[in-house]
Amino acid sequence: MGWGNIYRRRMSVFSMAILIYLDYKAVQQREKWIKKSKISALWQRAHERNAKRVLNLIIKLEGLWVKLGQYLSTRADVLPEPYISLLKQLQDSLPPRPVQEVSQTIEREFGESMGGMFMDFVETPLATASIAQVHRATLVDGRQVVVKVQHQGIKTIILEDLKNAKSIVDWIAWAEPQYDFNPIIDEWCKEAPKELDFNSEAENTRIVSANLGCKNKHEDSNKKPAYEVDVLIPEVIQSSETVLILEFMDGIRLNDCESLEAFGVNKQKVVEEITRAYAHQIYVDGFFNGDPHPGNFLVSKDPPHRPILLDFGLTKKLSSSMKQALAKMFFAAAEGDHVALLSAFAEMGLRLRLDVPEQAMEVSTLFFRTSAPANEAFETVKNLSEQRAKNLKVIQEKMKLNQKEVKRFNPVDAFPGDIVIFSRVLNLLRGLSSTMNVRIVYLDIMRPFAEYVLQVGINKEPSVSAEWIYSKPIHSDVEAKLRDFLVELGNDGKILGIQVCAYKDGEVIIDTSAGMLGRYDPRPVQPDSLFPVFSVTKGITAGMLHWLVDNGKLKLEENIANIWPEFKSNGKDLIKVHHVLNHTSGLHNVSVDLSSENPLLICDWDECLNRIALSAPETEPGQEQLYHYLSFGWLCGGIIERASGKKFQEILEEGIIQPLSIDALQ
Repeated sequence: MGWGNIYRRRMSVFSMAILIYLDYKAVQQREKWIKKSKISALWQRAHERNAKRVLNLIIKLEGLWVKLGQYLSTRADVLPEPYISLLKQLQDSLPPRPVQEVSQTIEREFGESMGGMFMDFVETPLATASIAQVHRATLVDGRQVVVKVQHQGIKTIILEDLKNAKSIVDWIAWAEPQYDFNPIIDEWCKEAPKELDFNSEAENTRIVSANLGCKNKHEDSNKKPAYEVDVLIPEVIQSSETVLILEFMDGIRLNDCESLEAFGVNKQKVVEEITRAYAHQIYVDGFFNGDPHPGNFLVSKDPPHRPILLDFGLTKKLSSSMKQALAKMFFAAAEGDHVALLSAFAEMGLRLRLDVPEQAMEVSTLFFRTSAPANEAFETVKNLSEQRAKNLKVIQEKMKLNQKEVKRFNPVDAFPGDIVIFSRVLNLLRGLSSTMNVRIVYLDIMRPFAEYVLQVGINKEPSVSAEWIYSKPIHSDVEAKLRDFLVELGNDGKILGIQVCAYKDGEVIIDTSAGMLGRYDPRPVQPDSLFPVFSVTKGITAGMLHWLVDNGKLKLEENIANIWPEFKSNGKDLIKVHHVLNHTSGLHNVSVDLSSENPLLICDWDECLNRIALSAPETEPGQEQLYHYLSFGWLCGGIIERASGKKFQEILEEGIIQPLSIDALQ
């Protein structure tokens, strides 16, 4: 490519980018002066106008811009419909290159004539894409194949297009700082040139096919493990740097709706299986195709209509640690675990400039949100825009930034390249599901694969982990026995992680931690590890009752009504103190009724005690053990106050806080 062509190509790209930018800016100003009823039509015309400009330029320039157009055409979940309807033409085929050029490339690469290699070579290509075009052929041995031939001179064009794309992204980041796509384009500049080596693509194809266990024989889906997939990948026959010969597989294109319907293809199952195949590549194999646009898939015509995966030029290899970090991010997002999420971010090298765990969680859940059909795209874009505005407001308040500063503030300090391609794949898959008008629940489909990599990579049992018991001095013989018992429980799979602390006569006799923080979080449980816990104060209130018993102010066999006269009503006169302690009083649902009536009443201590006193038991005392998960605290509190003649807080300080020298402010 001469310098004159390079210059004209560059000017075409930049002039079009500026024209479209100014067009949308003008529309933003015009909508302020027209009726609300006409705003939608105003934007629709702008989208149609600019979508045509983009399509015409892409067809004219070809090269890398075709791949960009293909990517945009799959984003029916976020892009206006005019762009999707026009750009999806790029998924089919571009104007073909002359067959003479194709023949020259094949003969040069393999050092053999076309007649010596092929019994038949169909001159009309099956498809012409940004980098190559594909012809159907028959080898001299009779095998049916497809021949992928790289366009002559495309390498120079691609490298030039990458430079232009980088310049445009830099300009957009300057003009509209909230749209900084530099991490994406930087990773693309690094990865895209790899697609130009078809020997590399051939090897990638073999690796992915072996990893996914691709076979021509269909296996019963009911018999295969949840983390196995059922897809087809053509066999590699021969390759060179610019020519790739593959087994021919007869299939239906995903955008051929009529044929899909005629063959009775279940689009939902096809897209689900494609998604499963990518989850397997990412989480199980750590080696995945980074370009899942609709043009890279077919559906086999024979039942059970399996997806056929094509084009492995752009692939990404993940380290074992990155696979596990991505899996941890998945489960942290699925379970709303902020601590695990930030830990996963740290492991994968994603650094934030400020502490906003809630916003980090929202961004992560966007990765794995359920896809929406194309007809819901407008609402999806609106919701995402509103959420972005809320997040910017939070950042603005936290950082004390003005309106101009918050636009230029980037909360991400470091964005690893692996995450860029991972994000691109998820977005392309989401766009694919929208284009096919199906709804994919990613949290359900990807879970078995993320589970697999973590279960393989994490040693949970004490027998295979010397660090299972957190290293700390043993305080007593009973603690030594406890640790042996915990190891036994861990080997039997009965506990995952645990903390045990006990005091006697004001001295610590047990302070042991063991196991790991979560099923998919291998960090060790330490004495200062924080857990979201429930009912932890039951032990405190029960301990206060026993303290009163030890001090002779209460007896376990005593009828509660003897010390709390109001409690006698509605057949509670036979309920004893020990019935409350062992959850056999029959008052297990008292506070449930109270909270359903008015949740705010739970905050009124005296009113709750009055309601407890007036309540009726559901079972005879001592007859049935039913967990008093809400009523236990008020029952114990009422007994403690009546037996001691003091307020609950006073007994807490006297019986627990002061003897243990606990700072009440902590």
